[in-house]
Amino acid sequence: MEATSPQQLVDHLFRHEAGRMIAVLTRIFGMHNLELAEDVMQEAFLKAVQTWKFENVPDNPAAWLMQVARNKAIDIIRRQQNFNQYSTEVARQLQHETENTVQQFFAENEIADSQLQMIFACCHPSLKQEDQVALTLKTISGFSTVEIAHALVTNEATVQKRLYRAKQFIKENKIQLEIPAGSQLKPRLDMVFTILYLLFNEGYNSQKTDELIRKDLCIEAMRLCLLLAEHTATRQPAGYGLLSLMCFQSSRFSSRLDENDTIILLQQQDRTKWDKALIDLGYYYLNKSSQGELVTVYHIESAIAAEHCRAATFEATNWKHILYLYDMLLLQKETAVVLLNRAVVLAQLNRLQEAITAVLQIKDIQKLLPSQYIYSAVLGDLYLQLNDIDNAEKYLTIAYKLTTSQAEKKLIADKLAKVYSS
Repeated sequence: MEATSPQQLVDHLFRHEAGRMIAVLTRIFGMHNLELAEDVMQEAFLKAVQTWKFENVPDNPAAWLMQVARNKAIDIIRRQQNFNQYSTEVARQLQHETENTVQQFFAENEIADSQLQMIFACCHPSLKQEDQVALTLKTISGFSTVEIAHALVTNEATVQKRLYRAKQFIKENKIQLEIPAGSQLKPRLDMVFTILYLLFNEGYNSQKTDELIRKDLCIEAMRLCLLLAEHTATRQPAGYGLLSLMCFQSSRFSSRLDENDTIILLQQQDRTKWDKALIDLGYYYLNKSSQGELVTVYHIESAIAAEHCRAATFEATNWKHILYLYDMLLLQKETAVVLLNRAVVLAQLNRLQEAITAVLQIKDIQKLLPSQYIYSAVLGDLYLQLNDIDNAEKYLTIAYKLTTSQAEKKLIADKLAKVYSS
């Protein structure tokens, strides 16, 4: 990573190391001392800024930061001497060998374990889903409150309330840092997968006004998913399927927007820009996901994405097989988004009227859709294909008013222009 100043280097390292550092420190201090772990982490980065301005940047700046955090943790524990106020996991060890005990948790394998335990704590099933996402981004991914607010399309006050609520719940209910075992693992792991899936989707189709793709969110979701996929305690076929899906979807990043931030639809995308290495990784993890007996939504969605990657051109897409996969998906996940996507596939198979009927039959749109404009946008586009100009104009206009994304507004405006020229 090239940086023109120590501050830029520290900013870069904060994104990549803060979560790892907090995970280790929280494992030492205990989940109830999460704020203390955050304070120690912030002190380490502040010291880096102050020191590196006047001294050479160390050869391994990440290791330097970890060393500072480790030394600070040892100082705090020795100064306070009340070992039982820290992690129950290490309290007894701290009484006899503070330095060695703290040191062992900064080993790479222990850092990975600490991060996994932190993920499970942040995604505790008793927490509200929006609180889980905010806490994950804050403690594991190193996002600031401002960044979380931007990522989740809300305000800082709301994010702060979510974080406070989550931390209070953890403290009051004495939530422990642990990787669940036995029968408790699967439901908790399923919750973690859901949070990472939501995190990736928010990055892939961001609700931010001026940014359709949030690559930082997608990359972070993939990093955490890979961490789960590689660890012996948490590697599961569903996780491989989710990671595969993320690889296929992210392979198309560079072809989804032009230089003017205008959306390029799938049929117009330059497939030579698709990242072949990521597509190959997608196939690799999709194959690994077939090891289990259960077929999850991640398996099916990844298989759908794989079909698009497999087709040399848009016209060569195997729409019949994709429809079959969507029918499978509906058995597990009957949501408005799935129903809308299935309707789009029906249209590609020249079953336009059937597609429109299917969309009109979707109930409780307000409850089922995270973005209300999508329903009207799909319906307007289907009517446009059917040359039903009045209905096309009606629904596309509704979609235009509902979306806050400038890229989406451009796309819908182009379709409305076709309506007005008809």
